[in-house]
Order: sequence, then structure tokens, then C-alpha cells
Amino acid sequence: MSNEIATKPAGALAAQAQGRMAVADIISHVATVQEVMRAVMKPDVHYGKIPGTDKPTLYKAGAEVLCMVFRIAASYVVEDLSTADTVRYRVTCTGTHQITGAVLGAGMGEASSGEEKYKWRKAASPQEYEETPANMRRTKHIKPRNGNGFAIQQVRTEPADLANTILKMANKRANMAMVLNVTAASDCFAQDLEDMDEALRDHLTRHGHDQQQEQPPGRQEPAAWPAESFATQLPRWTKAVQSGMKSVDDILALAKSKGALSHEQEKQIKAIQPAPAADVTDVQPKAEAPAQQPATAGADDDSDLPWRDEP
Repeated sequence: MSNEIATKPAGALAAQAQGRMAVADIISHVATVQEVMRAVMKPDVHYGKIPGTDKPTLYKAGAEVLCMVFRIAASYVVEDLSTADTVRYRVTCTGTHQITGAVLGAGMGEASSGEEKYKWRKAASPQEYEETPANMRRTKHIKPRNGNGFAIQQVRTEPADLANTILKMANKRANMAMVLNVTAASDCFAQDLEDMDEALRDHLTRHGHDQQQEQPPGRQEPAAWPAESFATQLPRWTKAVQSGMKSVDDILALAKSKGALSHEQEKQIKAIQPAPAADVTDVQPKAEAPAQQPATAGADDDSDLPWRDEP
């Protein structure tokens, strides 16, 4: 009995190997991942924040820590998909429990010398660039975030020189996928962003995968005012103008800073009129002061006389 207990996976992975996980096991598992991240892992060593993303990216060192914590052994199956001019590998990484040998999960990864960051390199000299065949060279235009663009001369790399690097990268990507799948740590970490070409990664993180037209950095046009939102705000703007707190120009500037106005919406704002000035002239003629009368009893109590209401 004691041997049976000793050979079982511990914690949530034990429940995963045996069948459906209990809620308590799931909570304990997630808490373990988060505790390891706080107490053991170091920023920029085991994980790092890629600019423009909302989750840290798990690095190879961090994946190794999670494998050690949950006692995961990784094994690899490599498919060679290379062609005459491209080195390409697809790898399946399977995670098993180090003690029981139970299969916990798997992940796949692929790498190719046809990727942007592997396919081209900077020419060693202008002479090398000129001597390289036209279909094996190019001029790449770089536009960094500060807007000062420049161009570099590049030539094709030799795929065979990168074979080992490509294989290691495919193994790494498969291992990262397996670790995230087995440990269910995807809610804490993103994946593979650090492996992307810098220009492509910057485009994806700043603009999203589905955006078709790139906007200049820092200059994104505001969205148009929805009719319902505009109708809600218009009475408030009218009140602000009529109370003297804002001018029509102030309201226009404020509205345009929050969204793009249609011609009709701008026309409605310009039609707001300040409240008319209050008429301070009394509508009733003032009563003339009565002739002075001899003092009588109670004459000092003149609070009811009409001019006492005047300021």
C-alpha cells in the first residue's frame, strides 16, 4: 500500500492521471503555479513582459521550473519537413510523470529557416551585397517607433548553417506548448511571442491580428460617436452651455476629443444657444412713498411697507 501511494503523482496532476479533477484539486493546482511564479521565478529570467501584451511570456527557464515542480519528463518526436532550400522541423513534445510514467499531455512546435528572422542576414559589406544574385538579396526598410526610418542591405542565409538552431527552436516551442497544456498555466503566461520577428511582433501586439490597415504610431483616429451616446450627452452639453459653465466651442473641442462627429452632430452642437439674460426690471410699478404722517403707535414697525422688499 505504501509503495502504491509513493508512486502516485502528487496534487492536481494525480487527479488528472486518474480521471476527472475535483474543484479543490484545480484550486490547489492554480495556486501552486501562481506561488511558484511569485516565489521562485524571476522577471526577465523565467518570464518577461512583451511590450503591448497584457500577460507575461513564459521563457524556457520558466518552463523548466514548472517541469521540476510538477515532475514532468519531456520526450520529443521530430518530423523532418525540409526541402532543397529550406530546413523545417515539426516536433511533438509529450509530458509524462517522472514517477509513474503516466502521460500528462503533449504540445507541438515548428520552426523553419524560411522564417523572416532566419531567412535573411545583414550583408557583411557592400561588395558581398553586389556579388550576391539578385534573387538572393534585398533592401529592407526599417521604420522604428521613433519614426526615423532607414534601410539595410540583406542577403539570404545558408539553410544548412541554421539546421541545429532550427531544430532547437522547434523543440523549445513544442516544450513550451506541452508545459502550458499540462500545467494549465495559459491564464498566467502567453507563448512564443519572444520568438517572433521583432517587426512582426510589434505589429501584432500594437494592432491586433485582424487589423488590415496600419495606423501611424501614436496617431489613431477616434471612433465615431454612436447616435445613442450622442443623444445622451447632448442635453448635458446644452445645460453646461446655458448655465455659463462651457461655451459652444468648448463643447465642440470636448466632443471631438472623445469621438469623430458627423456633420449633423456638429450642427446640433453649434445650434445650442446660451440662456437669455434675466430681466431685472420689475414688472409692477414701484409704489410711491406715502406722505409723512404723524407718528402713531406702532409706526416704528414698518416691515410691511413695499420698499422694505427692495434690496
